[in-house]
Amino acid sequence: MPSAPLPPVPQKLREMLEDYPDCVQRLQESLGRYVGNPSCRDPFRGAILELQGTLEALSAEAGNELAAAEAAGDTGMIGSASKKGHQLFTAGWFVFEMVDMDDLWEYFRANKGAFK
Repeated sequence: MPSAPLPPVPQKLREMLEDYPDCVQRLQESLGRYVGNPSCRDPFRGAILELQGTLEALSAEAGNELAAAEAAGDTGMIGSASKKGHQLFTAGWFVFEMVDMDDLWEYFRANKGAFK
């Protein structure tokens, strides 16, 4: 099986999460793990599911950050954690609805020989 380059984190997600490069990096790592061992007959759909799972984990972590900030009464951190949680939720919705995932789709179309 020919090896394919790593798939891109969709541009729309990178834009939405530009203030959270660690989140973009985690999404990239999850896509890299997925293409190393695709578990779905439809690799694009499998990658979407992988992104959804990673965004769910990141959202849960943001919720924990918010709870900790609220417990500490740190208004600055509350605002920051709340914004991060909102951005992750919105990003998750874009992935769920497969909005602006054209670059990821194109990756799988261009590298279809690597996923048979």
